[in-house]
Amino acid sequence: MTIASAIQALTPFLGDQLSLSKPDLEAHGASESHFAATPPDAVAYPRDTAEVAQIVKTCSDHDCPVIPYGTGTALEGHTLAVRGGVSIDMSQMAQVLAVNRDDMDVVVQPGLTREALNTELRATGLFFPVDPGANASLGGMASTRASGTTAVRYGTMRDNVLALEVVLADGRIIRTGSRARKSSAGYDLTALFVGAEGTLGVITELTLRLQGQPEAVSSAVCSFDAISDAVNAVIATIQMGIPMARIEFIDGQTTRACNAYSNADMPEVPHLMVEFHGSDAGVAEQATRFGEIVEETGGTGFKWSSKSEERTALWDMRHKAYYACLALRKGAVALVTDVCVPISRLAEAVEASRDDIASSGLVGPILGHVGDGNYHAILLVEPDNKQEMEIAKALSNRMVERALAMGGTATGEHGVGIGKLDYMSAEHGDAWGVMGEIKQALDVKNTLNPAKVVQIN
Repeated sequence: MTIASAIQALTPFLGDQLSLSKPDLEAHGASESHFAATPPDAVAYPRDTAEVAQIVKTCSDHDCPVIPYGTGTALEGHTLAVRGGVSIDMSQMAQVLAVNRDDMDVVVQPGLTREALNTELRATGLFFPVDPGANASLGGMASTRASGTTAVRYGTMRDNVLALEVVLADGRIIRTGSRARKSSAGYDLTALFVGAEGTLGVITELTLRLQGQPEAVSSAVCSFDAISDAVNAVIATIQMGIPMARIEFIDGQTTRACNAYSNADMPEVPHLMVEFHGSDAGVAEQATRFGEIVEETGGTGFKWSSKSEERTALWDMRHKAYYACLALRKGAVALVTDVCVPISRLAEAVEASRDDIASSGLVGPILGHVGDGNYHAILLVEPDNKQEMEIAKALSNRMVERALAMGGTATGEHGVGIGKLDYMSAEHGDAWGVMGEIKQALDVKNTLNPAKVVQIN
């Protein structure tokens, strides 16, 4: 059996829903990060779960890899067809299937993006809170266990997925979890598939937890001369129990990049960006208390606003920070790190990384979700410059080693893909082998997104 025979078997079934066009293949083989393009042999566009099941089963029968694809915004090569095969593009499965307003949950198809969902929810008084920055598909967000700027208050995808419908490697369709808010019934299969990156099954439906739209929202920004002072302000805020909806950090280089990219005018020093959700009185009190902490920890320039246009501009700038940093070096590609450490070690980790990058000669802005201890360095490398890429990889290695030594992780939110494979053994030890055994049990032929997360021959 071969990839070619799988495509031949799928053609009469899918018709024009199976594409072999070069632009389609190239688009589905590209990456947002530094990985080389790796196109699939075909792209399938299923319209329902039954079609997904038929595609997956046919590919398994022919020993052909299948790679689930959402919007392509992942940063660790999750959707690259490193062994060829068929990319399953979920964009035609992008419907809101049910909004359960009283129970504050929603059932959606995997190709729906988070922004499209929240647009649909506007009239309900509810919203979906997980915000990774990019307008990612909800199936992809579940598959990578995504989080982002709001995780400090609302949690990650792990906390917000109640149930799933999943197609297994042999074509079986299973349901995991329920709309109940708790259960002790058996293994938690929902948690197993959230973060599996399409290596154990293809998600075809999600039931998600919703939140009430806050009565009032305010955002604030402030600057610090030292990274440690900014992190100390975060720690003090958390310890005082101030319920932040977001708290983000950018270093001086990132500030410079954001100024240029978003026409801002911030001092080129470290900054914190925060947001508060609640009642009018509660939000005002929280912002005031945070301002006092900023002053006590050496921060300056504190200002906050409840104006929608000002808040939108602030978070639009933060969400575009990755592209702003890329623009610091025209034509560069980025090796993006994603370590997460206990918050008490965050300042130490960031400052050590800052010094390490400065000594390397590379440009490497740092930003992160400091309320979770998660930060990123965007290491800018000249394309095809092997020496610079080796330097960047060495920097990334040291950042991960430092994080693990501090009790942290190699990836706080981006996932493993192919980019973090080399760190899995050091982080998990024998538990990584157990992950491989689970993969082999559910995907005997290793056709589901092979060469990601675990190592199977």
